[in-house]
Amino acid sequence: MKQRKLKKSVIPFVYAGAIVLVLGCAYMIESLIQQDGFQEDDKYGYVSETIFEDVEPVINSDVIITRPYTDPDVTVVKDYYDYKADSAKQESSLILYENTYLQNSGVSFGGKENFDVTAILDGTVSSVDEDELLGKIVEVKHDNNLISVYQSLSTVDVKKGDTVKQGQVLGKSGTSNVEKDLGDHLHFELIDNGQTVNPNEYFDQKVKSEEE
Repeated sequence: MKQRKLKKSVIPFVYAGAIVLVLGCAYMIESLIQQDGFQEDDKYGYVSETIFEDVEPVINSDVIITRPYTDPDVTVVKDYYDYKADSAKQESSLILYENTYLQNSGVSFGGKENFDVTAILDGTVSSVDEDELLGKIVEVKHDNNLISVYQSLSTVDVKKGDTVKQGQVLGKSGTSNVEKDLGDHLHFELIDNGQTVNPNEYFDQKVKSEEE
């Protein structure tokens, strides 16, 4: 069979047709892209405006854990028993009850009669109890996995389920049978994620809320 060859005069037209076809395809693709919104059109202007222009800036919600009192005359009368402390500090943090030494699981504050006991953070009162040894007790649950416990109270100004604000008065300091030698005082404990911790390491520190 004989092979047929294109005439030389026809070849330029073939190339020209191919170029026209390629340019036509490119034009069609560009048109489709514009229709689908891949260009910087109104659709993309709306998305940008929604994300970066209309949304209000995030407010830093860091809060400082305050001490459970406001009276400047109140001081520490029995410190937290810290396993890392020296022997003298540990000895001063022991509680003697019925000839038995107990490790202090919180911090006891005193130096003033019937001083106001205040919430260290915003929270919800999870329980209000009265114990023969510990006196009146208020427990407050906070949004950041912390639970604050206020013991040895003489009076209580809140009830279970109340929402309290940081610095709000929960009651008045009082006495307890387990720490009789301290007289009028507040025994304060702090629980972080289910573990009793040293409150001194949390006072005046920033805590982020769960919303961040």
